[in-house]
Amino acid sequence: MIKKIKLIKVQYIPGQLEEGTLYLSEEYKVAVHLCPCGCGNKVVTPLGPTDWSFKEVDGQPSLYPSIGNWQIPCRSHYFIINGIIEWSYQWTKEEIETGRKIEDLQRTQYYNDLPHFQKKQHLIIRIFNRLMRIFKNRTNQRKKG
Repeated sequence: MIKKIKLIKVQYIPGQLEEGTLYLSEEYKVAVHLCPCGCGNKVVTPLGPTDWSFKEVDGQPSLYPSIGNWQIPCRSHYFIINGIIEWSYQWTKEEIETGRKIEDLQRTQYYNDLPHFQKKQHLIIRIFNRLMRIFKNRTNQRKKG
């Protein structure tokens, strides 16, 4: 298990990821790393007002909220705070479902509160994020099968 994670800023996420490294593309608003449990799965965290937020202090990365890898076999749950992996407990199926419903409600509220012209801009981002989730789900299902 990894306990620390370093930050590398990139334009494009590399095809080969290094363990213990958080790759940040500010241009594409995404952070990617290998699951710190050691399972080797890629963890993609989109950054934005309805996804994760990124903060850097003295070159050390933090992501908020926690990262729950509920769709991969390890089901790791952790925080990245100032370059340290803070492990958390695994959620139950009920907690995962509730968390997803809350996230959906927060997303809906956020976009409903935007002025009309901004909603059109963010529609493309929402479609992209949804497609990325579908792709990730299918990739994980193929790995299982």
